[in-house]
Amino acid sequence: MPNKIALTELEIDRIIEMAWEDRTTFEAIQLQFGLKEQEVIDLMRTEMKPSSFRLWRARVQGRKTKHEKLRNFTEGRFKCTLQRQITHNKISKR
Repeated sequence: MPNKIALTELEIDRIIEMAWEDRTTFEAIQLQFGLKEQEVIDLMRTEMKPSSFRLWRARVQGRKTKHEKLRNFTEGRFKCTLQRQITHNKISKR
């Protein structure tokens, strides 16, 4: 990995998890761990099997949600108004 940041195994696992998440941007990973997009790609290449890396690259390439500037929303996620609400660990009915 080309960067000078020493990462623990737990941090590497978390970066990989965040990289697989559709709505976690590369900017969020950079903010939290100091890794630029290319460094995340290099980390994924070294830490994953070649077939898994190719699947991941195909998934994230051109995906608008992985880049903050390309998103058409600022934060959060869509929630249907009919989705049940969770209150005090009990699912409330409408």
